[in-house]
Amino acid sequence: MNSRRPNQHNPTSPLDQIKPHIMRFWKARLTDKEIVAELRKHIDTSQYGIGLTKFKEIRKSLGLQRTRQQGHTAESIHAVMLEMRKMYPDAGIREMIGLLFHERNLAVSRSVIRQYFITYELHLVRQCKANRLQRRRFWAAGVNDIWAIDQHDKWLRFGLALHMGVEPFSGQLLWMRVWHSNRNPQLILSYYLETVREVGFIPMVTQSDPGTENFGIANVQTMLRQMHDPTLEGFVQHRWMRTKKNIAPEIAWSQLRCRFSPGFEALLEEGVDAGWYDVDNTLQCMIFRWVFIPWLQAELDNYRDRINHSRKRRDKKKVLPHGIPDLIYHCAEDYGALDFKVMVAPGAIDYVEQLYITQNHVVFDLVPASLNNLINSCYDQIGRPPVGRSSVWTVYCELLDLVRQHAEVPVILTVLEGEDVAPDTEVDLLPGLRDLHETDGYLGGVANGLGLQAEHIRRMDALLADELEELDNEVDAAPSLIVQFSSEDESGDEDEVDCQL
Repeated sequence: MNSRRPNQHNPTSPLDQIKPHIMRFWKARLTDKEIVAELRKHIDTSQYGIGLTKFKEIRKSLGLQRTRQQGHTAESIHAVMLEMRKMYPDAGIREMIGLLFHERNLAVSRSVIRQYFITYELHLVRQCKANRLQRRRFWAAGVNDIWAIDQHDKWLRFGLALHMGVEPFSGQLLWMRVWHSNRNPQLILSYYLETVREVGFIPMVTQSDPGTENFGIANVQTMLRQMHDPTLEGFVQHRWMRTKKNIAPEIAWSQLRCRFSPGFEALLEEGVDAGWYDVDNTLQCMIFRWVFIPWLQAELDNYRDRINHSRKRRDKKKVLPHGIPDLIYHCAEDYGALDFKVMVAPGAIDYVEQLYITQNHVVFDLVPASLNNLINSCYDQIGRPPVGRSSVWTVYCELLDLVRQHAEVPVILTVLEGEDVAPDTEVDLLPGLRDLHETDGYLGGVANGLGLQAEHIRRMDALLADELEELDNEVDAAPSLIVQFSSEDESGDEDEVDCQL
């Protein structure tokens, strides 16, 4: 009998192989013990091993320090907090802890943040309120049962249009995009297909509010599902949600409005109030797009990454999988849940893309090509300065002044003002398709809309049995078979509790 301890003689896996996993789990704020358990799932344990002591050595060599090691106080974070408040004026304790960690690599304890709020921001604590949505319910059977999509028009006054895709069961934000349009079906379909290419699969169904901009996704989702399962012929694989029923994106937009928008809207308003930017001025609008959209997209990517790697506050009143969205999404079985993803062949993606997307459509141009080359040349002339929160309006103003000096600009603008710079190409729905079944409020696509069947229940029972044998792995409790969401429960209560100290 081999009496040696596990990992006693096995060498540690090469750092370049495990570092990406370490950084992913570090970003998810797992404990050292949890990270070691996750790493063992990603290494060949017949050749390599890793223990807690060795992992701590590796973590320190990577400069990853825990809260106690960083040793912050309310005074030491004061300067950073003043800067963070400019962009996140409404963030509560829990939200600010995540912001400091993901944006500044600062691990700060809850007690320190609470002390900071009491010392420096007591007036804000008293003013803190949570936004509420009318109570509505939403059902899903597991990961990738549904992808919900939605547009957001609150920034149209700046000429900016937002769009998102979310996997409701895990809470994973699949995409969050900013562009100068969110009404073109080819553009919206491109967001979906980019995600499908990245992950290699599609959900059981997609869902959205009614609107012609979503016809492309509805058609392609239906075609891809039917290519891989001919028994679905005759049924559309997309749910059309009526007004105020597309709950999951509404929740995500509400959280964005609370957590992200205030500081960025104030920054955008600064240029409008100063007279630097008028959305109806064609040249100003084009320069604004060229400077602001790539920068804002990077900020939204960081926000999405932070949300996907942040644990939601545990609430016994919610029938939700408790954990980190990214881990639930990629490791559903670890949470006692089923993953209903449908693998898609790359050739099938290529086929539907060629069928529905015109690659040179002007909607995919940040600005018209005739102006893009000129702006890029002017950006070279000013030294290609980095665009950030403190410099974005300066870069915009410098570019605007320089572009105005070019003699060809009036001619270019005359042409642009006489054109529809981003026409919304019509897409017709596939004909002759029936809606999916709808059973007791279930809105997913399992069993063509009928929900979990006996085979799924057996798989869930098997997962539960496995989990009972592995309680020492310290994974979160398994969610229910069907997950219920309520916008009343999700629309901002996390920071409301934080503000009550």
